[in-house]
This record gives sequence, C-alpha cells and structure tokens, in this order.
Amino acid sequence: METRKRLSRSLKDKMIGGVCGGIANYFDVDPTLVRVGYILLSVFTLFSGVIAYFILWLVMPVDPDN
Repeated sequence: METRKRLSRSLKDKMIGGVCGGIANYFDVDPTLVRVGYILLSVFTLFSGVIAYFILWLVMPVDPDN
C-alpha cells in the first residue's frame, strides 16, 4: 500500500504552532533549518513571513499520527 505525504502541523517538533516542524517533516529535513530559513525570509521580506505563518497555522491540519 502506498502512503501519501500530507502537509500538516507537527505536535512533536513544535515551538509555537508546529508549522515549521510540519514543513520539515514533509520535506524530510531538519526542523532547525526550516526555522532558520523562515526567520531569514521573514526578516528580509519586512516581516510578511509572520502573517504567512499565522495563516498556515490556521489552515494546516494537525498531524493525525500524533
């Protein structure tokens, strides 16, 4: 049986809302790299990443395996 990856918020790799942890799980990378990339992207785009984070926090479902 083939398992499909699903983008969802992580409850294990969670700092604030689990968005970066969920993205890291989806792409199989270290959550710290995703968090650092998010911070850099947010700073260099005049903090529009903060708005994107909260939108993703509302839209992304919680990981059903937790």
